[in-house]
Amino acid sequence: MKTLFIILALCILATSCISVKKGPVKAYTAIEQHDITFDAIIVPGVPFENNHWDSIMKARVLWSYVLYKNGLTKNIIYSGSAVYSPYYEAKIMGLYAQELGIPKSNIYYDTSARHSTENAYYSYLIAKKEGFKTVALATDPFQSAMLQSFTVTRMSTPIFHMPYILDSVKKYSSLNPTIDPTSARKNDFVSITEVETPFQRIKGTMGGDIDWKKYEDKRLPPL
Repeated sequence: MKTLFIILALCILATSCISVKKGPVKAYTAIEQHDITFDAIIVPGVPFENNHWDSIMKARVLWSYVLYKNGLTKNIIYSGSAVYSPYYEAKIMGLYAQELGIPKSNIYYDTSARHSTENAYYSYLIAKKEGFKTVALATDPFQSAMLQSFTVTRMSTPIFHMPYILDSVKKYSSLNPTIDPTSARKNDFVSITEVETPFQRIKGTMGGDIDWKKYEDKRLPPL
C-alpha cells in the first residue's frame, strides 16, 4: 500500500514535468530513488510492416528490455491487435523481447487494442486479472503525454508514466534480433482503414469504442 501512495504522489508530480528531454529522466530517477519495482509495464504496439520492426517499435521494445534488465519491472504487457498490418503488434514485440533475453514467462499479451487508449485499457484489465498492483506505461514521450489524461481520469489505480530516455535506448540500438513472425500473423486480417472512417478512428483513439457505462463513475476499478 505504501508503494501505491508513493506512485500516486509521483504521478501527480509527473503531470507537470513531461518533456521529451527532462521528463523521462525525472520519471526514471524518481522510481530509482524510491526503490520501486513495478509488477508490470504496459508497452503499446506499432504496426509491423515489411517483416522488420521500425524505429518506433524498436525503441519501445528496447526500453522495455532496459526496464526489465535494470530490475524496474517484473513483467511486461505488450499490447496491440492486427490493425494496419496482418500481424498482432503485441505478439511481434513479444517475439523480439524474447530474442533480447526477456523470459517468455514474464511476457503477457493484449491482442484486442486497436487504438492507444485501448492499449492502456485492455492492458489494465490484464493487470487486474493477473493480480498486478503496481503498473507503469512505458512508451515514447509523445504517446505518454497523449495518454496522461486518459490514465488519470479513467483508472482508479494510478498508472505511472515512464517514457523512454533516448540516450538509454540509443545505448542498445546496435541490437537487431531477427524473428520468425509467422506465429504472430492473423489469418483473417482486414485493415482498420477498410472498416472505419478517419472520424471513427479518431473517436476510437479518444476511447470512444470502450463501453464505459458498465463501470461505476466510468472508471476502471482498482487493481
